[in-house]
Amino acid sequence: QVHLVETGGGLVQAGGSLRLSCAASGRAFSASSNYYMCWFRQAPGKEREFVAVLRWTTRFTYYIDSVKGRFTISRDNAKNTVYLEMNSLKPEDTAVYYCAAGLAGGVGATEYEYWGQGTQVTISS
Repeated sequence: QVHLVETGGGLVQAGGSLRLSCAASGRAFSASSNYYMCWFRQAPGKEREFVAVLRWTTRFTYYIDSVKGRFTISRDNAKNTVYLEMNSLKPEDTAVYYCAAGLAGGVGATEYEYWGQGTQVTISS
């Protein structure tokens, strides 16, 4: 079992920055775990959308085109925490952001077994 808790959401103006954190815990998770850690987001009335993924052991990362150059996913091994640094935020980035963990990787939500509760990010124009 892996337990994920997101923090760091909030309301910022367009052009601003936020950093989301996702703390991982549980018997199945450790610094040697080969989990893919992913951020998804879901805007009102829209499907859940892949944003970025990081492979815990190799630090491999991948982003959707709309956030490349603005968002950075990273991890702190000692804290078992994944971050999503978001810069140059746009109103269209407004959504509930979810952290997810899985062993398969990929960009589909069904490929991730464990999910956090989500954190709201709102960007005002």
